[in-house]
Amino acid sequence: MDIAKGLIAIGAGLAVMTGMMTGIGEGFVAGKAVEAIGRNPEAEGKIRSTMILGIALSETCAIYGLLVAILLIFAF
Repeated sequence: MDIAKGLIAIGAGLAVMTGMMTGIGEGFVAGKAVEAIGRNPEAEGKIRSTMILGIALSETCAIYGLLVAILLIFAF
């Protein structure tokens, strides 16, 4: 039983790591968007809306990872 609890804890930790990777990706996207706006200021609205959509989609991955971690910890 102790081994199962340990494996569940490891799985929950790996699921939470999706949030860390998502943060790195979102920072990269924001940096590239700022560079693009610097090169082409007229396209700021399109670049910003595309950036926000991409960040929102990647954030759902982090939310799902957190949800899986919570389910692993409290359901098993």
